[in-house]
Amino acid sequence: MKKYIVAILAVLFAMNIKAQNDSALTIDSCFALAKANNANLKTSRLEIKRAQEVKAQTFTKFFPQVQGAAMGYSAYSPILRLTADDVSNVVIREVLKDIIELLEVFADFDGEISMLDKGSSVGVMVAQPVFTGFQILNGNRLAEVGIKAAELQSEVTEREVLENIESSYYLVLGLQQKVKTVETALAMLDTIDNTVNAALKAGLVTKNDALKVALEKNKLKAQQLQLNDGIFLASRLLCQQIGIEMPENGLVLDFDNENVNKKFEENTGFVRPEVRLLELQVEAEKLRRKMTVGATSPNLIIGGAAYYGNMISKTTRSNALLFISLRVPMTQWWETSHKLKEHDIKINQYEIDRQNLTEQMSIQEDQAYTNMIEAEALLHSDSAAYKMAAENYRVERLNYNAGLNTITDVLQANTILLQADNAITDRNITLISARRRYHDLTGK
Repeated sequence: MKKYIVAILAVLFAMNIKAQNDSALTIDSCFALAKANNANLKTSRLEIKRAQEVKAQTFTKFFPQVQGAAMGYSAYSPILRLTADDVSNVVIREVLKDIIELLEVFADFDGEISMLDKGSSVGVMVAQPVFTGFQILNGNRLAEVGIKAAELQSEVTEREVLENIESSYYLVLGLQQKVKTVETALAMLDTIDNTVNAALKAGLVTKNDALKVALEKNKLKAQQLQLNDGIFLASRLLCQQIGIEMPENGLVLDFDNENVNKKFEENTGFVRPEVRLLELQVEAEKLRRKMTVGATSPNLIIGGAAYYGNMISKTTRSNALLFISLRVPMTQWWETSHKLKEHDIKINQYEIDRQNLTEQMSIQEDQAYTNMIEAEALLHSDSAAYKMAAENYRVERLNYNAGLNTITDVLQANTILLQADNAITDRNITLISARRRYHDLTGK
């Protein structure tokens, strides 16, 4: 029976360990959460959709434009009234009066002709641009450039967001590692404290040694409190960046030592999105220049219209017509010449910006490579320093137990060991960040 109980406990323990590991956040899981929840990334994706809608709007200009209209009116009194007295020719006026007299007798006519009393109509017009100086075509191309620019800007935004998340992630993780280091140091001080108390009871040391140990423990506890406060604030920032609620018991992060030596897959033909954005700016400005030229070109439109109603006469009628419209700007070239010069200046500015950015990025890439190599070298140096600090602490403890040194020497060795441990934590994080930064900038 005992064997079964032990087996069950072992299984439950293993399941608990697995559950803890499954609930732990890795850097990759944080990236995945950010891509789904981060507000900046959501906004950048909406910007792509907005650019696509602009493209769809521009595409509709290729098709005929159809307009429908309906109108009705009812005047207080007829807008147009005519009598025989309104005719200036005497002979015709007298003839009309004779006719009106007969109509008054036989047709109940009051001697007045009125028009535009009331009426209604419906109509439709179709217009198809035939030539607009290639403005529609270039506008469509400009919208396509806008989509590409939005996609590239989304890439830049994603890289910046992931860099910030990585910084926050390793800040939390580094602080958590330092808390563990402080806890280890406190445990070592507890051991030293027991040794000192035993020596104090034996009369081998003074209370001063015990006081020094107590002061060192208080200093570490204060450091522990500061670290926990820093963990809380940094954890809240990370949760906000990846779009999750802050767990009641704090974040559980998984530090994979393999990340220190992780090799990124090389991206052949990699070009920084910032460079491609500037190239698109040049392309977009050239298209705007063409559209400015197109605005001064003759515009040819053909179309047709249909009408049904009684707007003028009381009889309802229908009609249709075809039309052709040619618009030739005559006085815009003076203004247009200055607009074209403005476009040329902008294109020149973008070319200068692209060249300047290329040079700056080359420096950034060199700096990122230098930082990565430097972090690797310093990590090896810090690892060697930690081994030396650990050995120094062991020797000082042995010497203290043998009465060959003071408690101050032991406490100083403990402080040095703590600092060496923290230095390795910082250096590991620096190296991971440096390698990712170099990959993001170069694709290597």
